[in-house]
Amino acid sequence: MDLIAELEAEQVAALGAKIPDFKAGDTIRIGYKVTEGTRSRVQNYEGVCIARKNGKGIAGSFTVRKISFGEGVERVFPLHSTNIDSITVVRRGRVRRAKLYYLRSRRGKSARIAEVTNYKAPKGAEA
Repeated sequence: MDLIAELEAEQVAALGAKIPDFKAGDTIRIGYKVTEGTRSRVQNYEGVCIARKNGKGIAGSFTVRKISFGEGVERVFPLHSTNIDSITVVRRGRVRRAKLYYLRSRRGKSARIAEVTNYKAPKGAEA
């Protein structure tokens, strides 16, 4: 392993975050820490993961899209952010591409993603 990858692996291990195995097409629920004045709370953000960037490394991020009051809302989350309280996979989607940007132009039934019913977690990943 080269030096940069080794340092990155050490940083990820030091964070100790439990990140489930998810990919584009999966519906995920993110518990995000929101600070309002002096009070802090966890706000859930649930939607379809439409993209993952930079893998599982320290610089990794993912984009989640949801429909809120008839309007499409997208949000990019850093994978190893300290503001992320939890990530849970609600349902697994069967898609054939890594980036689902085409969902931006779809509405209604054409924006649906089929669910995977026979999902098996890869070795070494927590489900």
